Amino acid sequence: MNPMSCAEGSSTTKAIFQAFDNSERVHNGTRPLAGPIANNPDPNLRMDKVESVVIGAGVIGLAIARRLAQAGREVVVLEAAEGIGTITSSRNSEVIHAGIYYKAGSLMARMCVSGKRALYEYCRDHSIPHRNCGKLIVATAPQEAEKLQSIKAHAEANGVDDLQMLTGEAARALEPALNCEAALLSPSTGIIDSHAFMLALRGDAEEAGAAFAFHTPLLGGKADAGRIRLDAGGEAPTSLECRLLVNAAGLGASAVARSIDGMPIDLIPPAYLAKGNYFSCSARAPFSHLIYPVPEPGGLGVHLTLDMAGQARFGPDVEWVDSVDYAVDPARAERFYPAIRRYWPALPDGALMPSYSGIRPKIVPPAVAVQDFLIQGPKDHGIDGLINLFGIESPGLTSSLAIADYVGELAGA
Repeated sequence: MNPMSCAEGSSTTKAIFQAFDNSERVHNGTRPLAGPIANNPDPNLRMDKVESVVIGAGVIGLAIARRLAQAGREVVVLEAAEGIGTITSSRNSEVIHAGIYYKAGSLMARMCVSGKRALYEYCRDHSIPHRNCGKLIVATAPQEAEKLQSIKAHAEANGVDDLQMLTGEAARALEPALNCEAALLSPSTGIIDSHAFMLALRGDAEEAGAAFAFHTPLLGGKADAGRIRLDAGGEAPTSLECRLLVNAAGLGASAVARSIDGMPIDLIPPAYLAKGNYFSCSARAPFSHLIYPVPEPGGLGVHLTLDMAGQARFGPDVEWVDSVDYAVDPARAERFYPAIRRYWPALPDGALMPSYSGIRPKIVPPAVAVQDFLIQGPKDHGIDGLINLFGIESPGLTSSLAIADYVGELAGA
């Protein structure tokens, strides 16, 4: 990938990092580094340079910035929002997934299984609140019980070899309030304080020299002679040039790719939005494990997860939408009650309350539903120094450290 050497970037990097030192200085009108590309008629006019730019400060962008910075790369992270992890990364179940359901050999399966191990180790090393509480996949009807063995076999093909088949009686010995015919126990599933994790990633990245620019959306760019020129907006519009651009913009990844002049349009997947709604519970749920039904098309069903305080939340469901809207319709609870009561019959009437929602960054339409992570490097699209990440939905949080390593290897870092 021919990355720019530290020596080449050293003359301007200090100035760039000072300008991008924190969101307050960028947001409050730090002087632009250079005029916007679109208004720059002289292609030979000097433009500030940095070795690597990451678009997006969600959990994936943070993990990648950390990985690159710790490898000695100069890194600037551009984020349109006001802080880290404000969109998809803060609107999920905060589950550390085992890697059970994904297609064998897929990026999702590989990244989840290796990422899970790395994530538990990272949590222990950095004192990130987490709990290896385990999960029960429950069959509430005989026909569902028949599917559990195939789920177990599929998980084993992915390298998840610790699942345990349980009878209904054995499952109820673990969770007396549970209704089920049979269950699979996943001992390596857990929960995490995702915000604490993202704060730690940012801290690691900054300690290694990475800089963050918030309120700074990418307006566009142009690949030219082994470099990528970028225009960034916000209250302090900025232009800069990099050798490595990592598009980790989540829901906006396809739009970011389209804004890069030279990126083949036919290689940019369309963006579809699958909303997931969550409900909290006014009654204390009598469970210590996560409870998942047998999966449904497009998602894992209305499952019960626990936060670090032991409070239960239910969801997400699957609601295909045309635009980003995080409002939770209270009427959707009527669909949640029967689904939850299949495994928790004692759920009280009126106990469900709208909590929050998230949007899955899908790159396949509703009729397909199942997708894989799509990570493109120069060999895929022909642009030296550009790496695109599309469709990084669940298990993106679990996979984040493994994805960062994968991107680092593509970047030669």
